[in-house]
Amino acid sequence: MTNVKERRKNVYELVQERLDFIFREFDNIYISFSGGKDSGVLFNLCIDYIHRHNLHRNIGVFYMDYEIQYRMTVDYVERTFKNNCDFIEIYHVCVPFRVTTCTSMYQDYWRPWDENKKTMWVRPMPSNALTADDFPFYDSRMWDYDFQAEFSRWIHSRKKAVRTCCLVGLRTQESYNRWRSIYRGVKEKYKDCEWSTRVDEDIYNFYPLYDWKTTDIWVANGKFRWDYNHLYDLYYQAGVSLDRQRVASPFISEAIESLSLYRAIDPDMWGRMIGRVNGVNFSGLYGNTHAMGRQKILLPAGYTWKSFMEFLLSTLPERTRQRYLSKLATSIRFWREKGGVLGEEVIRKLKERHVPIQVGGNTNYRTVKKPVRMEYLDDIDIAEFKEIPTYKRMCICILRNDHACKYMGFSLTKEETDRKRKALEYYGKAFKERNS
Repeated sequence: MTNVKERRKNVYELVQERLDFIFREFDNIYISFSGGKDSGVLFNLCIDYIHRHNLHRNIGVFYMDYEIQYRMTVDYVERTFKNNCDFIEIYHVCVPFRVTTCTSMYQDYWRPWDENKKTMWVRPMPSNALTADDFPFYDSRMWDYDFQAEFSRWIHSRKKAVRTCCLVGLRTQESYNRWRSIYRGVKEKYKDCEWSTRVDEDIYNFYPLYDWKTTDIWVANGKFRWDYNHLYDLYYQAGVSLDRQRVASPFISEAIESLSLYRAIDPDMWGRMIGRVNGVNFSGLYGNTHAMGRQKILLPAGYTWKSFMEFLLSTLPERTRQRYLSKLATSIRFWREKGGVLGEEVIRKLKERHVPIQVGGNTNYRTVKKPVRMEYLDDIDIAEFKEIPTYKRMCICILRNDHACKYMGFSLTKEETDRKRKALEYYGKAFKERNS
C-alpha cells in the first residue's frame, strides 16, 4: 500500500474524459453556440479533440441569432464558422420566436427577425440563415426555449440518429438556476451522469464545463491561444467585472444593467435598437438606478413595502398586473404550505429577530438546508435578503419589469410548465405527422 494520495485531476483533464465518453456514446453531437466565452471554449475543446484523435466526423453547431447584438459578436461568430467549416455543420437560426424583454411594463416579449417589422431590423439577415420555413415544427406561439427543445428533436430525426447529444456551455458558478440545472434532485440523466439531462427519448443535454470557473475559461483561452469574442476586452476596459461579462439577448433581466454600454461600444447598433424594442432608451438611461430596481431601492415616505407594491401594481396594464398577482399568490402559498429551504445561519437570524417560522426536517431537494414555512415579510435587513420572501423583493421585480419574477427565485409555474408540455407535445406530434 502507498500513502501517497492520487493527484487530483484539473478541470481540463476532466473535460477530456467527458468528451471521450460523449464521442464514444453518441453518434450525433452538436454544440449550442452563443458567441460567448463559455460556448466558445466548449467549441474549441471539441474541435481540438477531433483534431487530436483524428476523428473522421463533423459536429453540428446550433446558433440562435437574436438579431440585436454587438457587431463584435457578429464578427466572432462569422469568423469561427469560416475558420472551422471543414469540421462543423452550421445551423444558423434566424427565427421570430418569442424572447423575454424586461425593458417595458407593456411588453413581456419581442421577436427577432419579425417579418412584420422587416424595415426595422437592425441588420440584414445572414445569407446562410435557416428561417421559420426550414422548421416544420415552428409555431408563432413558441418561446426561444421551446424552439431549442424542438430543434433537438428535429435534428435527431433529420440525422436518423441512434443517440443525440447537445453540448451546452453551462457553468454552475454563473447562477443558482444553472446550479439547479445540474444538481436538482428529480431529473432524468444519461447513465447516471450528473452533468446530463434527458430531453426526449435518446436525446440528452450535456454540460461538460459545469465545474469550470470563469478564471478557467480565460486561462484556457490564453494557454491554447484560442480565438474569442473580443467584446470581452471592451467589457474589461469599461470596468465590467468578470462575473458580469455576458453575451446574451440585451433585454433580459441580467443584461439590463449593462444595456447602456451599447451606446459607447456600438453606437450604430444602439441607434437602431432604440426604435426596435419598446422601452430600450429608458432602460439604457435608468437600468442601473433605483428607478428600475437597481442599486439601493428607496421606499417613498408614508409607504410600507407592501403598500408600495400595491401602488406599483395599480400603475400597470391589467394583463401585466394580473401576471404579477398570480406569481405573488403562488409564492405566498408555497412559503405558507411547503416552505423554502434555508441554511442554519439564516434560520438562526430569523429566530433572533423573532420572525414566526416553522422548520421542517426533510426536503426533496439535494441539500443540507431545511424547509422553512413562513409568511411574507415587509422587509428584512440580513445579508441573505434574497433568500427570504418579502414584499420589497416583489417591488424590485416590478421596477425591473421582471415579468417572470426571476429575482424572486421563480422558475416556471405549474400552469406554465403544463402549458409548455402540452405545446411541445402538440408540436412534436405535428412534426411526426408531417414527416411520416
